[in-house]
Amino acid sequence: MTIRYAAQTDLAACLSLDGHIPEGEYASKLAAKQAYILSEAGEVRALLRYGLFWDSIPFCSLLFVAEERRGHGLGRALAEFWERDMKVRGFGLVMTSTQADEEGQHFWRKLGYKDCGGFTLPFPGYEQPLELILAKPL
Repeated sequence: MTIRYAAQTDLAACLSLDGHIPEGEYASKLAAKQAYILSEAGEVRALLRYGLFWDSIPFCSLLFVAEERRGHGLGRALAEFWERDMKVRGFGLVMTSTQADEEGQHFWRKLGYKDCGGFTLPFPGYEQPLELILAKPL
């Protein structure tokens, strides 16, 4: 298992796992070193990307593990790698979010994240279950 910053040469692999943001935005994330990939035997199996909440707090906006590799510790390894990198870069807190009806909330809590709020979007076309915000001091 290898974890590293995703590079521009990984753009196609990242987009194949994560279709949530446009290609140009993804290219910017890769240039800013705001995405990591986990590979096994040279194949990308997991991806984590983040941004900065309030332009100052690392916020994991996506953690994706290939379905057939879920439950094997890849997500944990990737999240912990990101946390260590954020600590080395001088950050004292990290955040993420997940919908209240998703299993991801339990994953993040096992890693020590605490609930610290939530919101709903009651606007047509954007409705969704409660979005839980979780945070962890480093």
